Amino acid sequence: MPVLLELDAVDFVRNGRDILSDVSFTVRSGEHWALIGPNGAGKSTILGICGATAHPTRGAARILGEQLGRVDIRELRHSIGHVNPRQRIGSPLSVHQVVLTGATGSNDLVPRWTPEPAVTARAEELISALGLSPIRDALWPNLSQGERGRTLIARALLPGPELLLLDEPTTGLDVAARERFLHTLDELHRTHPELATVLVTHHLEELPVSTTHAMLIADGRLLAVGAAGDVLTTENVSRCFDYPIAISHRDGRWAARAQP
Repeated sequence: MPVLLELDAVDFVRNGRDILSDVSFTVRSGEHWALIGPNGAGKSTILGICGATAHPTRGAARILGEQLGRVDIRELRHSIGHVNPRQRIGSPLSVHQVVLTGATGSNDLVPRWTPEPAVTARAEELISALGLSPIRDALWPNLSQGERGRTLIARALLPGPELLLLDEPTTGLDVAARERFLHTLDELHRTHPELATVLVTHHLEELPVSTTHAMLIADGRLLAVGAAGDVLTTENVSRCFDYPIAISHRDGRWAARAQP
């Protein structure tokens, strides 16, 4: 499968402090990665590099065949989908309008911009596919967290990216909304077999069944990288969080609890 994302011996230093040290991994088309670790471990920094919003201090980051530092960042970012539940929407837009902002990469509709018919048709297709048709005209401030999450996925998919980044997408969801959202991700992976995803979370219960790979990070270093079943073990997760945590895997879903 084609390589879409590759970090090679990446270090990231901020204000003289090492945030990431020697981070290396490769994401291929159709793979679905989980990035897991405690607060302050460096997850957001890795996702920033993957999304071309941060540059490595040392090492190389190649995204969609382009190396950071040698490519037009604006064009590259347009080819990467990003789902952030803390997305700032500038005005009370409807679901349909929020999805359309994915074409311009803006937080609001661009003045005097009119979408091409193909863009409008694509937006309607995604709204339908993600079960948003009944609330197509609902305003952003009135949406639940789950509805916002699905709207942001549609927005991110509008330009047709090969790579989708999800930054703690189930933040603020109750159990039912979380399960609906994870089902949406599984369906997305099924209907877009070439799409690669990287999902950041603290909680193994928030991983969809379709997760294929995982990496554990602590103190800016990757502790384990590879197939999800090989990485998400009791030993590895306990070492990552520096606490005895028992991991179970049943019917495609993971669960974690403190060991006695």
